Amino acid sequence: MRGWLRSRAESAAALARHNWMWWWDRRLRIADWCYAVFTLPFSGLMMLAGTSSGLGLLSPPLTGVIGLLSNALVALPAVFVLFVVPGTLASVAMLWRRSKPKWLMLAGVLLMALYANPIPLMVGLYSYPAHFSDRRPLTGWFVLGLLATSVTYNHTPVSFVVLSVLYLVVPVIAGLWIGTRRQLIDRLQERAERLEREQHMMADQAISAERTRIAREMHDVVAHRVSLMVLHAGGLEVSAADERTAQAAGLIRTTGREALAELRGILGVLRDDGTDAAPTAPQPVLDDLERLIAEWRGAGMEVSREETGPRRPLPPAVQRTAFRVVQEGLTNAAKHATGAAVRVWLHHGPNRLEVEVVNEPGNGPAHAPPRSGYGLTGLRERVVLAGGELSAGVCPDGGWRMRAILPVGEEGPDTAAEPGPHSAEVEEEGTDGDPHAPGR
Repeated sequence: MRGWLRSRAESAAALARHNWMWWWDRRLRIADWCYAVFTLPFSGLMMLAGTSSGLGLLSPPLTGVIGLLSNALVALPAVFVLFVVPGTLASVAMLWRRSKPKWLMLAGVLLMALYANPIPLMVGLYSYPAHFSDRRPLTGWFVLGLLATSVTYNHTPVSFVVLSVLYLVVPVIAGLWIGTRRQLIDRLQERAERLEREQHMMADQAISAERTRIAREMHDVVAHRVSLMVLHAGGLEVSAADERTAQAAGLIRTTGREALAELRGILGVLRDDGTDAAPTAPQPVLDDLERLIAEWRGAGMEVSREETGPRRPLPPAVQRTAFRVVQEGLTNAAKHATGAAVRVWLHHGPNRLEVEVVNEPGNGPAHAPPRSGYGLTGLRERVVLAGGELSAGVCPDGGWRMRAILPVGEEGPDTAAEPGPHSAEVEEEGTDGDPHAPGR
């Protein structure tokens, strides 16, 4: 019920946003129609009032003509032609007040002079400065409006000044205020957009500079050291006295060359400012696990592999994540448990893949090589992005176990709940670090 209410509320909100955008995109056109429709009756009343009061140049002849028309069938068409048609044409001209304002201005001046009707002229004097920035035509139309007002309302100077302010000055000031405000808002929006573009450009430049710096540092430090290692390994392979040492040196040289190739791809991505694409070389998947384990076996590590459950096609992202889990587990075992046996176990479940790397206590030197501290952190991030869980901890016998659970299909009712923010950082409870606990 709650989900249905939420969907209905989202649909109503989307409909309201659509209607609002439709109205906002057409607001100016709607305003044109409102001006044309709602001012039409007032314009007709002003024409009748001006004519009956003797105002306007056409008032005397119109009054005489209408007085002579005693027949209603003749008087009504005359009134229609003399009053309704001019008022309607002036209202229709308001539909083009933003594109062709001269027609509305001309109609307003004529109606003001002939019928003492100021409404079309007031709308024109307001609309022109509100939508156009050229003030010279506005000045000309304002002067023509003053002349029409002086012709119509020429009884006293006081009435002329008051009506000129009311009919001409007030609409012009209101239009100038609206037009200036609209221009200011447009300029502020343009400036904000320009500043945002400049900010993005500066951020891109900073990112490019940082990427270049990182690539330079990696090339100067890592690439040179690995190249030196490969060179010495090649020399040792050639000059080694026994076959075992030559094989070990050849393995070191091959691994170093592969690391240089991968590093070259990473440096290319960091230095290429035009793309953020990853290297196009094939990424390792589960089929490459045997090659990875063979490399470590060639380096002297005792590695066993066990795979249970029916195999089925897995998403490439899941396979890459599983490969990286095994790679990190073997690397950690080589660094911190020298000489210990390592067991790699993969279990294919109905909706998840379990990957486990367990090593026995180390019996080699106690001094581990330098560590970065970011291996497990980066691996946890990779596993969590794949929607899985990662746990690592000490086994009762002193060894180390790392286990990852990766979802590969629809989650059923018996599937574990979605991991929380700290679920990938704690060791699983109830297992005591035993890799052979029930259900594993």
